[in-house]
Amino acid sequence: MRKGFDGLAAATREVVGRDPMSGYLFAFFNRGRDIVKILFWDRSGFCVLAKRLERGRFHLPVSTDATSIEIEAAELALILEGIDLRGATRRPRWSPETSVRAPLRASP
Repeated sequence: MRKGFDGLAAATREVVGRDPMSGYLFAFFNRGRDIVKILFWDRSGFCVLAKRLERGRFHLPVSTDATSIEIEAAELALILEGIDLRGATRRPRWSPETSVRAPLRASP
């Protein structure tokens, strides 16, 4: 976790295969998962946010050895707050209909 702005941007390009200036947040956790660095581009330069836990570990929703996973901003916020998402269930939400609707007609 010694990497700074340039090192994290290079890791984003080489390891994750994404453009670090794309507007996404890129979170890097250390091996012990008690430190996280988040890299993002804010239209004028890179920003790095870091958090070190005094006790405990961050729990990621996937327990595989994948080099990268994609999560939503809400999930990242919960992980940073110390909530373990492995047992969490997502409730059904609204989604657009897949069927084609007939156009609305104006009444006379």
